[in-house]
Amino acid sequence: MKDAFPYQPQQSINCRGTLLDLRTPQVMGILNLTPDSFSDGAQFNNEKSALQHAEKMVSEGASIIDIGAQSTRPKAERLPATVEIERIGNTIALLKKEFPATLISLDTFYADVVRFGYDEGIDLVNDISGGYYDSEMLATVASTGLPYVLMHVNNTYESMHNKTMEGDVLLTLNHYFSAKVAELRNLGIKDIILDPGFGFGKTVEQNHQLLQELSFVGFGQLPVLVGISRKSFIYKPLGKSPLDIVEETRQLHRLALKNGAKILRVHDVAEAVKVVNELF
Repeated sequence: MKDAFPYQPQQSINCRGTLLDLRTPQVMGILNLTPDSFSDGAQFNNEKSALQHAEKMVSEGASIIDIGAQSTRPKAERLPATVEIERIGNTIALLKKEFPATLISLDTFYADVVRFGYDEGIDLVNDISGGYYDSEMLATVASTGLPYVLMHVNNTYESMHNKTMEGDVLLTLNHYFSAKVAELRNLGIKDIILDPGFGFGKTVEQNHQLLQELSFVGFGQLPVLVGISRKSFIYKPLGKSPLDIVEETRQLHRLALKNGAKILRVHDVAEAVKVVNELF
């Protein structure tokens, strides 16, 4: 990157013995194993199609594949851990076998799914709930020794998308992250990645403010993951569909990277890799 950021967060994370170098931002490709995701539901919810899509993302430059088996779109039905495990099936083990150099992230808020995923070979845990939706979640992650993606979110599943935040959004997030990071450290979780939770309980204006002030999230001390791909705060104000905002997303990814993002979580891997290569 040509210009120095005001802070230099942690430059690598230990993913089950493999160091992920964050001096150059990394791209995390999204693999939805769900029939009801808002933008790609039912496309990859069998092992063959999931492997084909993962292969495409790896070939385009994804260093991480993020597997999710439950939709968290507004008004989605909350499913139990058993359904997530059933949907995942052998996919993690197959991905580890086919793409041994690629890190596998598991997108879940259930401790039982983390235990299952750990036995199958996952390398990090991506939890949208901050540990709020399952009381065993954080202790379970700590017991695995895996890195943890800590997202800012409202503290109940039912209020996940409620836009009720008062005051300055950055101050609210930093208060939340300070308390949560201390909790994670006390449990023994060493590698922590912060996710501002774009699109979760935030107004359009608050989402854009966070992108502008991203370098100050977590006081610049921990790596930040940005997940804005196909989010409604981008496409709804423009009157477009989630599949028709490639250029707008590219510009926002550029802004996020310039403001210190270390991981981009995306549907369109090739586009995101292109932006990273332009800047680094």
